[in-house]
Amino acid sequence: MTHMWLEILEQPKVFEKCLIQNEKNIRTIVSILKERNIRHVIIAARGTSDHAGIYAKYLAEIKLGIPVTLAAPSIFTLYNGNLKMDDSLVIGISQSGRAADVLEVINKAKAQGALTVPITNHADSPLAQEAEFHLDCAAGVEKSVSATKTFTTQVYLLAHLIAEWAEDEALKNELSKVPEIVQKVIDNADYIKNLVQRYRFMNECFVLGRGINFPIALESALKIQETSYVRAKAYATSDFHHGPFAMIDNHMPVIIFAPEGPTLADSMEMINKLKNAGADVLVVSNNAEALSKGDTSIEIPNGAGEFAVPFANAVVGQIFACSLSVLRGLNPDTPRGLSKVTITR
Repeated sequence: MTHMWLEILEQPKVFEKCLIQNEKNIRTIVSILKERNIRHVIIAARGTSDHAGIYAKYLAEIKLGIPVTLAAPSIFTLYNGNLKMDDSLVIGISQSGRAADVLEVINKAKAQGALTVPITNHADSPLAQEAEFHLDCAAGVEKSVSATKTFTTQVYLLAHLIAEWAEDEALKNELSKVPEIVQKVIDNADYIKNLVQRYRFMNECFVLGRGINFPIALESALKIQETSYVRAKAYATSDFHHGPFAMIDNHMPVIIFAPEGPTLADSMEMINKLKNAGADVLVVSNNAEALSKGDTSIEIPNGAGEFAVPFANAVVGQIFACSLSVLRGLNPDTPRGLSKVTITR
């Protein structure tokens, strides 16, 4: 059994530990945000952590009405830029806490007097030590190179920070159901494993999602890329209607996250369009009509709530990627050319 698989299974319990460990810090951070009347957020991250940041961008802009910028670290590390960040909340996300470019953004922001908050899985890391506050994934050691529990706990912390800031009790209640929702997805793992056999020999695919599920499409494509070496490319469903659709031909595998909510109508339009073009469509949804239209489908739990659904979808993507890797005779724990800690500037 791979480390990646075992770490996927840990996630429901890890969420609970993560929240207990960070509740007090989240409340303290939010009190300062309100005291300083912060009206702008900057997030610095790479790879999987960047996908967590994109989720936070959607959620913060929806729930707080505050603009969120995704930092381009090379502005600081390669071009010696000096952005004005003194009136911002600057969040650095890195599983290892050793991302040199993210650390540079945090250092510059702190020097200007910005409120700096890193999210890492290592409380003794340079990033955690440098900033004023630290939110700890508290996920335990993650041995697989492919991040699973550290990604979902990053998203969980960001969601709770935004819920507290927005004083949104409905969102907090929704997030409280995440461990149970994720457990239900894990309980359905055998079904997903069997379905993956259909895709054993694919060399390329597209992964689509819109709105709050777009970062989950990005993350799922990355997981498939790094564990099975498949040329998986993610797009926002809305963008795929344009130039990228020309790449669709007969039997092209397309995974589309199509949950109920504001994005469902666009997802349904895309599913029909893909089917008419001859694509092989895998629908991940909690909507019966959407599920019925796929060549294959994976049902996610009902009652998850719009902003908790991405957690279910993320775990579907993790199970799919891990199962495909093993089926192809690969080891998802040690992808070729990759290491657990990637340091860029």
